[in-house]
Amino acid sequence: MKLFYRKTGEGQPILILHGVFGSSDNWFTISKMIADKGFAVYALDARNHGQSPRSEEFSYELMAEDLNEFIDEHQLDKPIIIGHSMGGKTVMHFAMKHEGKFSKLIIVDIAPKYYPSHHGHIIQGLNSIDLDKLTNRKEAELQLDRYVTSVGERQFLLKNLYRNDLGKFDWRINLPVLSKEIYQIGGDFTDTREISEPVLFLRGSESGYIYDEDVTAIKKIFPNATVETIEGAGHWIQAEKPNEFVEAVVGFIG
Repeated sequence: MKLFYRKTGEGQPILILHGVFGSSDNWFTISKMIADKGFAVYALDARNHGQSPRSEEFSYELMAEDLNEFIDEHQLDKPIIIGHSMGGKTVMHFAMKHEGKFSKLIIVDIAPKYYPSHHGHIIQGLNSIDLDKLTNRKEAELQLDRYVTSVGERQFLLKNLYRNDLGKFDWRINLPVLSKEIYQIGGDFTDTREISEPVLFLRGSESGYIYDEDVTAIKKIFPNATVETIEGAGHWIQAEKPNEFVEAVVGFIG
């Protein structure tokens, strides 16, 4: 699958993979900040997200192969790859299947473990919005407020709402497929190999995605891993603490 992407800057290639319900658009500011340090940053839209193609098929194995196809198509030599949440798991699946095709990995606030499904309220909220009757974005936000109480989270989700060529509201995400396959987002790793390349795991001090006890499991698969905590950040480290995030990324890249 040919993924939509946004390229910023020139230099050593860095790929960025967003989380579930996100897109490359969410990474515009961060991409520019990193590119300004002398890198070519490719922010990708995952399948069924953003402006990438839609598919009835959705899994980490497929998203990892989409990433591999992108690297081959653009003839990128051992890029650095950043993945947040769902994107981080995609990157880990890719690394386990495609030895020698990357130089370093940066995994943002996700560990190589199973997470119970916790997106049900989001799926319910998004599906509750009747796009045919929607006349403005405020109506959508009021409807979503019944399911998603966080203002920031609602704004993040509603970035997927846009007007199509007919002037009607539509979703950038493939909501029917994500609704059906959302259980896969928390999936565990069943076929692992040791990854010897340098890996940085970034976690937010206020997030509950990577605990101290997870470090042992991380080191088992990624023996050359470093786990760094960004103080005051939750799960969306790059949005909440952009300067600290970029500083950690650039410092690790060296």
